[in-house]
Amino acid sequence: MPSPRRNRVDPFGDLHAVSGRGLLTGNRGCLVDDHERVVRHHASVLWIACLTEFRGWRSPLAAPHHWTPIFFLDDAVALAAGHRPCALCRRDAYRAYRDSVTRSAGRPTPLLASELNLRLAAERLRRGRGLARAADRITWRAPSADLPAGTVVLDPARRPRLLLDNRTLQFTFDGWTDPRRRPSGVVEVLTPPTSVVALTNGYRPLLHPTALTAPPHDGRP
Repeated sequence: MPSPRRNRVDPFGDLHAVSGRGLLTGNRGCLVDDHERVVRHHASVLWIACLTEFRGWRSPLAAPHHWTPIFFLDDAVALAAGHRPCALCRRDAYRAYRDSVTRSAGRPTPLLASELNLRLAAERLRRGRGLARAADRITWRAPSADLPAGTVVLDPARRPRLLLDNRTLQFTFDGWTDPRRRPSGVVEVLTPPTSVVALTNGYRPLLHPTALTAPPHDGRP
């Protein structure tokens, strides 16, 4: 059985070689060289999250000079990594995301996709990080009570956790696990501010079933 390709994305935006592909695929340009080896973290400011199936289209997994498919557990991971919904295959999700950000900006007309791309590009990585790592991610701080469900934050050990209404769940490539009480006070936020604005103003992310079926927290902090 062939080894998994390094195309699975964690909430920091890093690429991993693990089995399973999650609910969504995505694009941030061509990430491979002429020998199909992953040599780039990204190659564009266009970072989108797409359906894994659309109109029967198929894309090679590691073709040189062609965009490289990458995969996310769900929308919460894609947003945390710095992606937005695709305007083609996820048209309704894209419009909901765009309109939510537009409302916050007080704009009379919808923001352009290019404007969203530039906002997210400025929020996810420190400049000059073409071979980015988790340590290069921009994070920010906010009161936990002010953050909407769907936001990914970091716990004191810098493990990504998904905020829900009254609890958090820890990220794994197989799903969300380890329910804990939602923290109080200020937390370190991984999801970029633009996407948190979208979540605050009505965008509803596509979440992995484990986020919806996880048991209530067991009283642990």
